[in-house]
Amino acid sequence: MAITIQADQRNLTTKGDLRRLRSVGQIPAVVYGKQLQNPQVISVSEKQVASLLRTHPNAVFTLEIPGTGKQSVMITDVQKAVLNGQVLHIDFHQINMNEKVRTQVRIEVTGESFGVREGGIQQSILHELEIQCLPSDIPEFIPADITNLAVGESLHVSDLYLPEGVEAKTEADAVVVTILAPQKEAETEEEDAPVTAETEESTATS
Repeated sequence: MAITIQADQRNLTTKGDLRRLRSVGQIPAVVYGKQLQNPQVISVSEKQVASLLRTHPNAVFTLEIPGTGKQSVMITDVQKAVLNGQVLHIDFHQINMNEKVRTQVRIEVTGESFGVREGGIQQSILHELEIQCLPSDIPEFIPADITNLAVGESLHVSDLYLPEGVEAKTEADAVVVTILAPQKEAETEEEDAPVTAETEESTATS
């Protein structure tokens, strides 16, 4: 997906300057990269950045700076206000499209498991997957098909289907989704558990 963000060069550095910049809908930012002699100090549209963070926070996109030209970048750091979550500053990193990058990609659960149809409870553990691939191969999301999961079973990173050229960097045995037994059933099993001398003593002293 081709995404372009317009940027402006800036010379504003004091806190007052930055506050005034934000008051007119601009966010101060910096671009870093091997091909840059010095980091580029810029500002970007708050509306454009908000849309990008909401839909494609880990995507590679084009940053267009007047007088500098277009360059492929990724967001590496976002500073937000503690109270209201307003974006205060962004770091961009220049990307070489011929070099692999590591990034996080959203995991999207698909299908309805056998276990859920039997009354089990679906619990998502991992919501993003760390991957490594060429920038042009970064998928929008990684599907996690849970159709065949029964109660008590889990889907692991090693079970995920990854597009060609994409390598998972999250541990292979990490749990993505698990299907828990229904709570009432779990309580019944606990009540029906055999009584031992230790449990009798514990009951008597409680």
